[in-house]
Amino acid sequence: MRVVGAFEAKTHLSELLAAAEAGETVTITRQGTPVARLVPVAGSTRAEALRRLTRLRARLAQHGRALSREEILSARDEGQR
Repeated sequence: MRVVGAFEAKTHLSELLAAAEAGETVTITRQGTPVARLVPVAGSTRAEALRRLTRLRARLAQHGRALSREEILSARDEGQR
């Protein structure tokens, strides 16, 4: 998790938004005191999609066979509960 001051956050907002979009959480401070947190929207980040894909690929390798529709949907939904 990245921590930045309010002035830096204002100056580098586009960069911080890109970091949040990639799945990173950014804490914004004022005079060293945390006042806000910039977080990715749950389930909609590219990083989250890649994590789910990685878990699905691991399951495929583990089973050594094609997964059923139910197994695929379960893997997709894992972590959303």
